[in-house]
Amino acid sequence: MSYSLQMIKVLGFLVVVLLTGCSSSDWQVRALPNDAAIGAVLDDEPDLNQLHALSLQELPLVPIPKAVRPCCAFGNAQKVKVGPVPIPFFRYANTLAVDSVGPHAFEAGTFSFQKDAPNGKRGTEHNGQMYTLKGGFIDLAHVRDTADNAIALFYRIYPKLGQVQTIKLPDEIGPRVIELSAFDTSDLTPRQQWEVAAAMAVRLAYFMAEAHEVAQWHGYRSWAPWSETVSAYSPEDLYSNMLGAKIALGLINNNLAMSKELYNQHMSQWLAATLAWLEPVSIKQTNALFDAVDGHWWDSNQALPSKFMLLKRHYDLGDRQSPYLVPKSLAEQDESWQVLAPLYSNEVNSHVLSLSRIIHGVEIDTVASQKLVVADKFQASFQHIPAKLWQQGFTQADFKQISDYNRVQDELELQQHRQAEQASLEAQ
Repeated sequence: MSYSLQMIKVLGFLVVVLLTGCSSSDWQVRALPNDAAIGAVLDDEPDLNQLHALSLQELPLVPIPKAVRPCCAFGNAQKVKVGPVPIPFFRYANTLAVDSVGPHAFEAGTFSFQKDAPNGKRGTEHNGQMYTLKGGFIDLAHVRDTADNAIALFYRIYPKLGQVQTIKLPDEIGPRVIELSAFDTSDLTPRQQWEVAAAMAVRLAYFMAEAHEVAQWHGYRSWAPWSETVSAYSPEDLYSNMLGAKIALGLINNNLAMSKELYNQHMSQWLAATLAWLEPVSIKQTNALFDAVDGHWWDSNQALPSKFMLLKRHYDLGDRQSPYLVPKSLAEQDESWQVLAPLYSNEVNSHVLSLSRIIHGVEIDTVASQKLVVADKFQASFQHIPAKLWQQGFTQADFKQISDYNRVQDELELQQHRQAEQASLEAQ
């Protein structure tokens, strides 16, 4: 997650509104029926699978988003430093209630003004974090980013499904591409081809999110003066990203993303319905839950962008993600327990998310891979990792092993950080 740009760019809000007023340029897709689709629709008993025999014409090509949305570090009302200097009386608040979530805007950036329905009012996305009983803390910027990436990837994958293709992605710690291998699609019905392309797109979009976590740990910055290591492997990140992938899968398979306007409006509705299904709590309760895990999952005594403001990190990358729910043992110790007690009156099970590895006989990871190359300026940050894992580039198959090495390094650095803090206290 990248929160720094939002804090800086907020000063230019009026300028952005006056000069741009909205997000990226429009895109739209036209689905042209093949002979098989025409034959099916004119038949007495149409074969519904053949109705999906479509060729897609893009006007223009759906762009791959160039950057993640600026949003939130884990925690609530964090202190902020610019360089070594704390900003007095400033707290960075990033929690919100479910009814404050604004309409989606493809590749929104910092500000956007969209409608959540044809007759709806225009508004901004209003990203932030909220707690849900089934999904733990959710970062809305991560949900939206992965959904956008999935849509852009689908419209590159489907028209060339089964063919060799290279899709260039925006650089982070170096060049990165998606490489698609050739495979036989002759046994797939038109509908199955659509579903295979959709499953590939959302899986690859999720792996883009995993790559971003690795990149942040190794020094990637969306704004050069501001370190983002505080956000690397944050506990809510990948669950939120996978949530976005799952929503995008529903939109693609229901043909609800054929233009930017159509996608934005349906993404807004599906996001709202998904959050409601996960049982969101009030903003007061979200803030109280952040307070309950203060000192355990994050440290409010540390100022952004201190790496060790974040104490709990999630290194368990992969296509199955479980949320972190705040245990009752921590919640009941907080001074706001009366506010939180109703949340624990009934047992609620966390909802685990997963993405398909195989669909209609196609093993996705054998035909689709994201490859990253480490640029010279980031290579020093990989010195604790065996060179064979990264020196010639690496793929999503290596993300977990690289993250395990980062886990060990983090534990060492956190121990050193705590020893330094203790020594400083003793010296006072």
